[in-house]
Amino acid sequence: MIREGTDYFWYQRMIAIRGIDFTSPARARFSDNYQFKITFECMAPLEDDVEWKLIFVASPDHLELDQELDDCLVGPIPVGINSFEFDAGPPNPSKIPDEDILGVAAIILTGAYKDQEFVRVGYYQNTEYDNPEMNETPPARPRYERLIRELADKPRVTRFNIRWDNTPNPPLPQTGQVQSVPGAAFPRDYSGQYEQQAPLESAFVPNANDHPSMALG
Repeated sequence: MIREGTDYFWYQRMIAIRGIDFTSPARARFSDNYQFKITFECMAPLEDDVEWKLIFVASPDHLELDQELDDCLVGPIPVGINSFEFDAGPPNPSKIPDEDILGVAAIILTGAYKDQEFVRVGYYQNTEYDNPEMNETPPARPRYERLIRELADKPRVTRFNIRWDNTPNPPLPQTGQVQSVPGAAFPRDYSGQYEQQAPLESAFVPNANDHPSMALG
């Protein structure tokens, strides 16, 4: 088991996300930007910047369809609570297969230090048309200007043990160091440390079929 105060715990606690607040509406046009504020805590001085990326996952089975929407470097980072605003453009619909335009996709926010990913926060996204008739009988060719997206309000958080500044290589995960919280599988999951981070109150989004605005056909 992982206990606070051990070296393994410390490696993961140099940066801890404390909140992600979307300033753009959860329900918006597919062509609108994603805008949100990230609040995180830095536990000790860092030598380098932290890189953040936002990735759109059109299909969980096809990595080549992922689109990097934007990235930014944040630093130098003082010890304590920090925040910044992220503004990323929408995915390019021409790069999404027609059969994957509607329904559930995902966006994933990743944080990396010295090319090592230490956290990813994923949100399910449902895409549909802006009127019931088009949703019941979708046009043969997608009408991108009529698409609406809606983000689930609860993310899944995946954390990774990495090497920070002037520390030994992190130990490999052992029995009891990898936890899976019951819930729907999220695309692009890796073996890592799954941990709930306040105030991100749930590590999983609800099942899309249980969400009234994300019902699947």
